[in-house]
Amino acid sequence: MRKKNLLLLMAGCLMPAGILTAQNDTVQTERNFALGEVVVTGTRNETDVRHLSQTVSVIDRGTIERSLQPSLLPVLTEQVPGLFTTARGVMGYGVSDGAAGGISLRGLSGGSARLMVLIDGHPQYAGIFGHPIADAYQSLLAERVEVLRGPASVLYGSNAMGGVVNIVTRKMKEDGVRTDLHAGYGSYNTLETELTNRVRIGRLTTVVSGSYNRTDGHRDDMGFEQYGGYGKVGYDLTDNWNAYADVNVTHFNASYPGPVSAPLVDGDQRITRGVTSVALTNRYERSSGALSFFYNWGKHWINDGYTPSEGETSQDGRFNSRDNMMGVSWYQSAGFIEGNRVTVGADWFRYGGEAWTDYVAGENAGTRRDLVDKHEDEVAGYVDIRQDIGSLLTVNAGLRVDHHSRVGTEWVPQAGLAFHLPGAIEVKASATKGFRYPILREMYMFPPQNPDLKPESVWNYELALTQTLPGGRLSYGVNVFYIDGKNLIMTLPNPNGSGMLNQNSGEIDNAGVELQAACRVSRSWTVDANYSYLHMENPVVAAPEHKLYAGANFRRGRWDVSTGLQYIAGLYTAVGDNPRTESFTLWNVRGSYRLARCLSVWAKGENLLAQRYEINAGYPMPRATVTGGISLHF
Repeated sequence: MRKKNLLLLMAGCLMPAGILTAQNDTVQTERNFALGEVVVTGTRNETDVRHLSQTVSVIDRGTIERSLQPSLLPVLTEQVPGLFTTARGVMGYGVSDGAAGGISLRGLSGGSARLMVLIDGHPQYAGIFGHPIADAYQSLLAERVEVLRGPASVLYGSNAMGGVVNIVTRKMKEDGVRTDLHAGYGSYNTLETELTNRVRIGRLTTVVSGSYNRTDGHRDDMGFEQYGGYGKVGYDLTDNWNAYADVNVTHFNASYPGPVSAPLVDGDQRITRGVTSVALTNRYERSSGALSFFYNWGKHWINDGYTPSEGETSQDGRFNSRDNMMGVSWYQSAGFIEGNRVTVGADWFRYGGEAWTDYVAGENAGTRRDLVDKHEDEVAGYVDIRQDIGSLLTVNAGLRVDHHSRVGTEWVPQAGLAFHLPGAIEVKASATKGFRYPILREMYMFPPQNPDLKPESVWNYELALTQTLPGGRLSYGVNVFYIDGKNLIMTLPNPNGSGMLNQNSGEIDNAGVELQAACRVSRSWTVDANYSYLHMENPVVAAPEHKLYAGANFRRGRWDVSTGLQYIAGLYTAVGDNPRTESFTLWNVRGSYRLARCLSVWAKGENLLAQRYEINAGYPMPRATVTGGISLHF
């Protein structure tokens, strides 16, 4: 009964706006995207966003470049309502204790393996720990980023229960050679560099990128250094068939200083992450599909450090792990009758790895203690159906059957409607299920592991309205949602013995509203804003109650300048018996000036209000920072 009342309330919130808009005969269309924009994340194949019943946010290459950020995560935090990423310094996220780079969407966190990051539709998470590695997602990779806000388990399986962030990699669209160099230097001895070369010669395309970034950090023992490289080659076998292969490798050295109340010494990490894929795609007028293989791998070396102020001494052991994930994915989409699209697909994933401690001192010096050495398999099949009924309605439905080698079989349905109303209004309604299998760390590694864990699951109910006024000068959108989850894995007292145990005892009861708007004020000025409100019956860290971003961009002649304000309130940095919340406002300014046809200078200032705030408890963020540099295009 409670769910029914909530859905009625959600519908009531949307209907007045829809009625008022429909009464205006001069109104055309609304959505958060350009008219006719095509996305791939919602259905695997290229689809006009008007026909999707779920919400997809798109961040294009221009927005990524104007952000002047080496990492994609800050761009997503600004541009996507309901999405928030954690940080602890001027650059670098790290792993293990004190790590940042956690991505949450509507209160569901990638750090808990409830939100999936994809590269070209392939899952990207550590095989043992099940979560994304934030430092691997650099701006040099992305042609655009598509964020599906809500469960995407029908298409992508486990770990996509809260949504997906799909990084669509760069490519060269026209014949020729293009080289771009971006380099900058700023506060705390921070250096960021990126070099990209793109080539298209007839049917052959290549992309090669490299980057080097480093900083001393704004605290002692907070240095960060990163090397990254990406390469992709594609070939059009015929007018309808294409093959490509790519590889991306990131290595970073990070130091984490511990919370300010108990500074660490020798908290060091050396991490290498890699991903490669090979794909064969086809595209016809009424059919398209792909067969792809991907392989992700990682190698971690971690010294957890020690706290001299608490009488600790150097750690005897060093944590090591090697993990991997491989998979084969196939799908084919076809339209059998007018307005129809049926997508059928299958996935096979194998993931896991080994972890151990190497003892370098103490009585166990020279020995090794194994922690885990496991692999698990998943195999799944799915179908997704879209049918237009006249010009006013699109019906969407999907079903996935997913089998885990140890946990069992999960059935995952979803359904939705997209109404194309008079006045060019889009109204959407959807009910989608998401799920997550327990990860290896929870089942086998470190007390309180529990090999008998069951899958987590959620249902997401959502209504949305979007519209763009004549000429595209003003667009706005509103989403309301309710998330009902069960069997969340929590660490609780062992009911059958002493100590603690991972158990399927948690619940999710989240509801919220997301707003988005953009306006072209003149040929030179544009403004945009987004806001999200999130209510959680059971609060979690890194999921703010209120998140607002308002930005303006000026482009005229040789100038390109943007500024933005971000307001965060009700951000939990700690929960439990001693909860802590933060609220803060950040002001950023970024701009570039074209000195010549191929040369620009740029500068950015962040947190120019010099706010004192924390996102990770005990890790104060830097005050105002400034970076400047050059960009070459030839």
